[in-house]
Amino acid sequence: MTSTIEYYNRNALEYSRSTVCVDFSATQERFLRYMPSYAKILDFGCGSGRDTKYFLDKGYDVDAVDGSREFCRLASAYTGIPVKQLYFQEFASVNEYDGIWACASILHLQWDDLISVLHKMAVALKNTGVIYTSFKYGDFSGERQGRFFIDFTENRLNEMLTLVPELQCREYWISTDVRPNRKDEKWMNIILSRKA
Repeated sequence: MTSTIEYYNRNALEYSRSTVCVDFSATQERFLRYMPSYAKILDFGCGSGRDTKYFLDKGYDVDAVDGSREFCRLASAYTGIPVKQLYFQEFASVNEYDGIWACASILHLQWDDLISVLHKMAVALKNTGVIYTSFKYGDFSGERQGRFFIDFTENRLNEMLTLVPELQCREYWISTDVRPNRKDEKWMNIILSRKA
């Protein structure tokens, strides 16, 4: 994870410029259908702050965190709220959030850390809360362009659900990348909730 954080600290401005104006509203709105009007949302690995700002502009109470100090600085300036530097493994909230938005963020965790962090995310949800997360679609796991990635398929999703039994999959869908010149890249989008 350290090399991935260092990559984002070095490339935060360029990465933010390439993502902050991307229209991600179809996925954001699909997540918001699960949210009560007074929802408290955590943007877990907020990057540029694009999604944090979208949820704030819709009137939601939003917390934002990221492991990269440079992303925290840029996202705070963009959104107008303090963005806390926090590594995923340090997360320790309990029964606090109606929604956790982890868009293309926890895909940088190695498998054992991912499972541990998903347990923590489940604990942080209110009883009716949901998690949105996304992974590149495929079987790859390892370093790619200076960052660690774990990709997901239906098989990996099922394995994850076996190891995090307190969560259930509400829905998943495969989409194409919304960034320019990335239409050939596919993503697995997942909405999880706590089991009753």
